[in-house]
Amino acid sequence: MSKGWKVASTYSQRAKFHSTNLLKAETVKVPQMAESISEGTLKSWLKQPGDVVQADEEVATIETDKIDVSVNAPAAGRITELLANEEDTVSVGQDLFRFEPGAADEVAPKEQKSSEEGKDLKETKDATEPKDQQVEKGTPPPPSPTPEQVRKPDPAGVQGGTAKKEVKETSKPAPAPAPKESKEQPAPAPRVPGSRNETRVKMSRMRQRIAERLKESQNAAASLTTFNEIDMSSVMEMRKKYKDEVLKEHDVKLGFMSAFAKACCLALKEIPAANASIEGDEIVYRDYVDLSVAVATPKGLVTPVVRNAETMNFIEIEKEIAALGKKARDGKLTLEDMAGGTFTISNGGVFGSLYGTPIINLPQSAVLGMHAIKDRPVVVDGQIVIRPIMVVALTYDHRLLDGREAVTFLVKVRDYLEDPRKMLLAA
Repeated sequence: MSKGWKVASTYSQRAKFHSTNLLKAETVKVPQMAESISEGTLKSWLKQPGDVVQADEEVATIETDKIDVSVNAPAAGRITELLANEEDTVSVGQDLFRFEPGAADEVAPKEQKSSEEGKDLKETKDATEPKDQQVEKGTPPPPSPTPEQVRKPDPAGVQGGTAKKEVKETSKPAPAPAPKESKEQPAPAPRVPGSRNETRVKMSRMRQRIAERLKESQNAAASLTTFNEIDMSSVMEMRKKYKDEVLKEHDVKLGFMSAFAKACCLALKEIPAANASIEGDEIVYRDYVDLSVAVATPKGLVTPVVRNAETMNFIEIEKEIAALGKKARDGKLTLEDMAGGTFTISNGGVFGSLYGTPIINLPQSAVLGMHAIKDRPVVVDGQIVIRPIMVVALTYDHRLLDGREAVTFLVKVRDYLEDPRKMLLAA
């Protein structure tokens, strides 16, 4: 085969390769996120045009007011075009990116073959060029004169007086213009030590939703907070005695959350209004407890739900809370993990908070706030002793709970925690 036919064959193969891929190109749309979510913010592209992806590999992340949604590749192949920019608002069903399907292990050999064909084509072209048109490669261009060589005068001119005089006259600077009369300038502002920079960052959808919900709670609920103190000696002694055994047998740490959750479930049975909610002109009472546990994440506060917490023991509650907490920190929570909830526990003590008034998570009617444990002097049987004390707060909706019910609920929680054996005797 002649060299001309070889070149034409290479061009036809490349054209065929590209046209075939274009016919197979697909457009990936924004997926359905949830019934109540119709749009979101495109936070980041994890892949760029030309990148090879595997099936179900994450390509982009869309942030909504509740969760982050991952957009994955429908099959192995290559990304060809991005149809939206980061921070754009995208709607369900909108075109998001274009994609050429094909096995990922086939894409790389095709690219390598294409580059080899291009190299062969270049060598063929070089071979067919006449020798007089080929430029010798690797020969450096002649060096340019240095500034000293440019400024160096001709020796003959230097010896002659005329040339030296012309150079001297030419180098004489021009007379400076007369200064213009300027008006008196105002004195500069005094300098302040330190930085005066400001940074503006757009609020995330989740943070906007949290702000909206908190303000809605303050406006809608008749919130009131009652406080009490709990001697944590018995719970701490129980935890110290059994935590190693629990960790060894069940691979979970025994903390205080399971004890508080169990105590609240028992107290909610006795004070059902704290587990109720208002819907229109009706009060909805529940015989189950879906416990919302507040978890702080880099994006904001979320409240995943422990379903039917009243049926669980200490170990089961700890396992469920640990699993939900890990999903929250990894950004893997789903809408199902956070939907519902009949009562909330918020533990600000992990950050060192001593007192606080938690905000009700509507449509719930109450929220329990835990705080830091501190040694304090207390009177026990007429003697002043030092005991580990935690201040707890119950914020409740006065439209549903009266003061008597709210205080009774908190006292029962205190009694269960100061003597955990009472939890075994509760009906």
